[in-house]
Amino acid sequence: MSIDPNNPLPKYSQLRDLLLDWITAAGLGVDDMIPSERELSATYSLSRMTVRQTIDLLVAEGRLYRVPGKGTFIARPKIEMSLVLASFSEDMRARGFEPGARELIRQVIPASGHTARMLDIAPGTLVHHIERMRTADDEPMAVERSNIPAAMVPGLEDFDLAERSLYEVLENEFDILLDSGEQTIEAGICDSADSRLLGLPAGSPVLVMQRRSFAKGQCVELALSTYRADRYQLHSRLDPRRHGD
Repeated sequence: MSIDPNNPLPKYSQLRDLLLDWITAAGLGVDDMIPSERELSATYSLSRMTVRQTIDLLVAEGRLYRVPGKGTFIARPKIEMSLVLASFSEDMRARGFEPGARELIRQVIPASGHTARMLDIAPGTLVHHIERMRTADDEPMAVERSNIPAAMVPGLEDFDLAERSLYEVLENEFDILLDSGEQTIEAGICDSADSRLLGLPAGSPVLVMQRRSFAKGQCVELALSTYRADRYQLHSRLDPRRHGD
């Protein structure tokens, strides 16, 4: 395939599609190197500036990454953010990754007004506040901050959440099976604290997720998580609109 001068798409956009098709056809995998800008320029009869624009676009999309002085390589594919009620550990294992966690903060504190409203409890009620960095195959993926009413889970502080899923502990140790939830996802900017944990430059784009998880109609957990936008994407199925909606 070659660049079509009669195609209304810009040449850099055509080259993007051609490169993605070539990467798939060539069977290139993560960390494999692609041809240099000079080689691509000669192969497709394009200027170096156009080729560089295409590479910049694919890097920004998270499909490629550059190593100064070495070349441009295939990036790890993004992980689809789960839109169902599942623990991080369960979700990662289903995708073939080994989940991990590093505890950052574990404390019992009075609930702020906002946290109390979200958990449907009185302000000042004691909650377990848990902050963890979550990893997939040892790569930092997210920082999770969970709040759970302390009265629901007495002794939760005695369980190691670096080795076990929080949701698994709730189910097996406290007989709390989460059966529904509400989730909001929005774009955000990574602050300096989370950027150090996630290995990102401060100010990098992130996905911020707020989740309320319920068991038998009672709110059990309020979680605010920061996910790396360069490693996650959202995917949703769109069903046909029903008549009368």
